[in-house]
Parts: sequence; structure tokens; C-alpha cells
Amino acid sequence: MFYLYNLLTYCAIFILHIVALFNKKIKLFVQGRKTSFITLKDKIGKNDKVFWIHVASLGEYEQGLPVMEKLKIAYPDYKIVLTFFSPSGFEVKKNNTIADVTVYLPMDTIHNTTKFLDITHPEKAFFVKYEYWPNYLHQLHKRNINTYLISGIFRQDQVFFKWYGGFYRKALKAFTYFFVQNSTSQRLLNQLHFQNIEIVGDTRFDRVSQILDNCNTLDFLDQFTNDKNSKTVVVGSSWPEDEKLICDYINNNEDPNTKFIFAPHNIKQEQINNLIKAINKPLVLHSEHKGKILSQYTVYIIDAYSLLTKAYSYADIAYVGGGFGAGIHNVLEAATFGVPVVIGPKYNKFQEAKDLIALGGCKVIHNQNELNNTFNDLLQDEGQRAKIGQISSQFILKNKNATDKILQHIL
Repeated sequence: MFYLYNLLTYCAIFILHIVALFNKKIKLFVQGRKTSFITLKDKIGKNDKVFWIHVASLGEYEQGLPVMEKLKIAYPDYKIVLTFFSPSGFEVKKNNTIADVTVYLPMDTIHNTTKFLDITHPEKAFFVKYEYWPNYLHQLHKRNINTYLISGIFRQDQVFFKWYGGFYRKALKAFTYFFVQNSTSQRLLNQLHFQNIEIVGDTRFDRVSQILDNCNTLDFLDQFTNDKNSKTVVVGSSWPEDEKLICDYINNNEDPNTKFIFAPHNIKQEQINNLIKAINKPLVLHSEHKGKILSQYTVYIIDAYSLLTKAYSYADIAYVGGGFGAGIHNVLEAATFGVPVVIGPKYNKFQEAKDLIALGGCKVIHNQNELNNTFNDLLQDEGQRAKIGQISSQFILKNKNATDKILQHIL
């Protein structure tokens, strides 16, 4: 399996180089990795003390951020090397100020993993939630480098728990400790005879709870939601499948006091144009809002990144997208503002969503009729909104402090 895995990895690299000629995202994926070793050599010296944090994309970055912040305080003399697998995470956070070096993770070949660890020589390594790269884990284990899984979550359908998953089960031996989100993950790891486990929850609760300490006002949204009688639906990280349902609701909604803020997952011009065409109510783009009387519009489309979190603070209802596609996005950012959260049906891989649904702070819709009824009920019943919103905010508060538990163990 070891040789087969490496053969398939090289085949994947070859195919990605071909696909990169025709796909912009894959081009970023391939081209970005060409400078990873150059950047590392330039910024990491032989005598530097280093922690390595690896995340898949933006969501995992948010989970790893509280840990990185605490590590910076506890170990001010150490450098943090942050690696991303996905362009959607790296391109947004490549200029972050918490890590000393931020690069794409070189592909998981024997040569790359050896070279990467030779250059960075980390004292500790942290993988966030998932991303189990066998060659990297093998090298970390071989070099006796303390390796931790942060906010880990395991499911029965993962390869580790299949009869043919021995190769990947062996890779898990690299972890010094597993900090997992729930008892199911602990039980599954126990079945593989691992005992070095602690249930600490999800570090994203610590991250989102800090949001309330920030200034979350945006002048343009203050103007847009200026009417005291208006109610606002914030649609975050939406995909075309989500937008189709919500645009239908907007077009048929007869309440002039309801406003809608979109922050699409993809802000490429083609998708923004499609969203504009689907709406027959007065709308304004964030990129074109200056000089306009924003309170006169029904729909505000944020065609820019990094504004969604603050936008949620204006919500009476938050719809979190992705539930009709690959899977929902972060419900915690919305819930921390104490509002009802609405999502599509694909949420089973997200423990925080399942927990919030069970408590009643999150509503699941499966079709247009359910969305219409859910939005109408929540918009018309202020008491229900307040009750569900309270559930959401309490859910965040009760699940804080995963980061402190992890740091107590490491320290």
C-alpha cells in the first residue's frame, strides 16, 4: 500500500499540472506550491525554534487560530509555520499576521516531506480537524516530533475503519495526542486501540466567542438597514443552489420591511451576475454602493471577502449556505450573534450543526416550501426569533475553552 500510495500521488501531481492549464483554482494550487520551499528557506533558520500548524482551508484556519494565538503568548521565541492545502484558504489568509511563515503544503511525497521537515525542523506539529498525509505523518513519527490533532472528528465511514484501511491506521500512530470534538470520535479511536485522547470540543467556539469583543459595525450596512421597522435576513457563504431558493422567496415576498444581505461563497463576476439576474427587487452591489441612498434598496450583495462575520451582526435571521451542495459552511459565526440559523440538508459531517439543531437553535429546510414557511414564521414572530436566538448564543458560551484545555496539556 505504501508504494501504491506514492505511485498514485505522483500520478495525481501529473494530472493536476495538466488540469491547471484550464482551471484557475487548480493553477493556484499548482503554481503556489512552486515557491513554498524558497519561502521556507528564506524565513526559517537552522537555529530557529519552530511550531508547524497545518490546515486544509479557511474553516480549519479559524479552528487553528485560537491555538496559534495562545502558542504565541506561551512561546514568544518560537516561529509558527502555517501551511494550507487549499487555495480557497491560502489566498484569503496568506497575509495573516499570526504566523511567521505561511505557505502551501508541498504535496505528500517522500522527497517533499523529508525536505519540508529538514527545513522547518518543528519541535511540535499540529494538524487541524483532519488532513492525514501518510508520508508527512510517517516522517514526523520517525523523527519523534510531538504531533497533535486539534478539533479532530472521526466518523465510521472514514477509511481508518474499513477493512482495507490498515495503511492509514498505521499513519495515525504519529499522533502524540488526539484532541477530539465528541465522544463518537473517542470511541472510534478506542476501537483502534488508541488511548491518548481527550474530548475538548471545537476550538472554533473560542474563535467565534471573541467576535463579540470586536467592533462589528459597518457604515454601509448601517445605512442599508436604517429603517427601525425593517427585519434583515443575512445569507452567508451562499452557493447557486441556495440562492435559487432564496431569490424565489425574495421575488415573491410582499413585505417591504424585509431586507436581504448576500455574502456569496464565490464572488467571481459570472456568479454575481447570475445572482443579480435572479432578483427582481431593488439591489445594490457593495462594489458600487458609494454615493447611493442605501436605505432605498431591498437587497445588498457583498461582492468582497472578509465582511461576512460583521454582516451577521445585522441579522434577524441567518441563512448559512452550502447545505444544498458539498456541505454547510460555518454556523457558529452566525450563532454567536444570537440569531436563528437556517441551513440546507447536507450537515451530517458537521458536529456543531447537529448539536445546534438538536437544541432548536438551527432550522433545516429541504425545499422551497420549507424555506418559505420557515422564513415567514421567523420574520412574523419576534418572540420565536428571540427564543431561538437565545439558544444559539448560549450554545456558543457553553462550548468555549477547548483551546485552554489543549494548551494545558501541551504546557
